Order: sequence, then structure tokens, then C-alpha cells
Amino acid sequence: MCNKIKEYWEKFCCENKIPNDTKYEAWSFGNTKEMADELADLVNKGIKTATTGAYELYDEDEEIPKVGEYNIILDGSGEPICITITRDVYIINYNLISSDYAFLEGEGDRSYEYWKKVHDKFFSEEYRKSNKEFKEDAPMVCELFEKIY
Repeated sequence: MCNKIKEYWEKFCCENKIPNDTKYEAWSFGNTKEMADELADLVNKGIKTATTGAYELYDEDEEIPKVGEYNIILDGSGEPICITITRDVYIINYNLISSDYAFLEGEGDRSYEYWKKVHDKFFSEEYRKSNKEFKEDAPMVCELFEKIY
């Protein structure tokens, strides 16, 4: 793991009296540098407090997020921007995601219509890359988080 990320984590742990061997993940949002930059900025500003992942696209040995986990959010260049803690995780069909949840994702004008438009495009591309077909009832991992650093 990049030294900058490790140093960022150690500084957070020191300032918050958390053992620095506490587990964390470091990752960026989306599938482009621009998307990662934009979404990391929304998290850092406290606007984006939720994210959605396609359950069917998780690797066989990959675990879904868990409540209480720490995440270092990276920008599109892999630089640490902020730290979040997962507050809630649930799996729901894509077509059952609510407008309230879409608002928490913090993107665009925060409407359900905007959320669905960009997520239809994103998930269609991601499923296609995995030689799968995206369907409206696809199970989604919905994660609510809080920026804490």
C-alpha cells in the first residue's frame, strides 16, 4: 500500500487514539479519474453519505462492507482525501432504491431521476465488462457512511 495512505491512516489513528493496526480499506469511487475526483470531493464536503455497488459484480472472495469499517477515500490520482466509517449496509433490488437514498448519494441535483440516469449508465457498463447483463431487479449493496476525518 502506498506510503501516503499509510501515513494518512497513522495520523488519523494517532489524533483519534485508535490502534493503527485497526483494519481499513483505501479505495476510490467510480470507473474514471474524473468520477473518483468528483465523488471524493462530495464525500469530503459531507454531501455524499451513501454509495451503491452491484452485489453480482463482487469477486467470489470479496466481502461486502460491514458496519463499523473504516475507509480511506482516494481521489482519481490515489491521494487520500478523507476517512469514512460505515454506518449501515443492506442489499436491495436496484428498482427498489428510494429517492431518499438517491439524495444521500449526493450526485448531480440529488434527484432520483438524475441518480437513476447516471447509475443505469454506470452499472450497464460495469456489467458489460463482466460479460453479464444489468437488470432492473439486480441486487445492490447499499452502504451508508459518515465522513469522520
